[in-house]
Amino acid sequence: MITAINKSLSQKRDSIEKDDKGFTLIELLVVVLIIGILAAIAIPVFLGQQNQAKDAAAQSDLGNAKIALISYQTANPSITTAPLYTDLKNYGYSPSVSGNNAVVTLGAANSGTFCITELSASGTGHNWAISDSSGAVKGTCSTSSAGTITPGTW
Repeated sequence: MITAINKSLSQKRDSIEKDDKGFTLIELLVVVLIIGILAAIAIPVFLGQQNQAKDAAAQSDLGNAKIALISYQTANPSITTAPLYTDLKNYGYSPSVSGNNAVVTLGAANSGTFCITELSASGTGHNWAISDSSGAVKGTCSTSSAGTITPGTW
């Protein structure tokens, strides 16, 4: 009887060993470790790309604001004060981020010089500026002379 039980248990062990399919704990830990390393590399790169896209949106907004300001100045040649956001909106300027409006600084009357500043929505405090004679660059409008840009330090 004991031999029959031992034989039965031996057959059961053999069948269990043949059906042993699955991953060991070590294999699972290695896979989790590899996924963690890949995520640690990919997430900062992805976040950097998002900030670059928001900076590019601010630059594009400045280009649109420049075109709208020139259109506004053409339609209103006697202006002496900087137009408001609503004035530029009527000439096609619409910021890509709600509430992130461009700030316009005009030069002397009838000089045609101006500077426009906008803060990037990246949350990094990056200011971009565009003038009558330049494209969008890092920096802010100079307080001493309209139409000139003080370079950014970031």
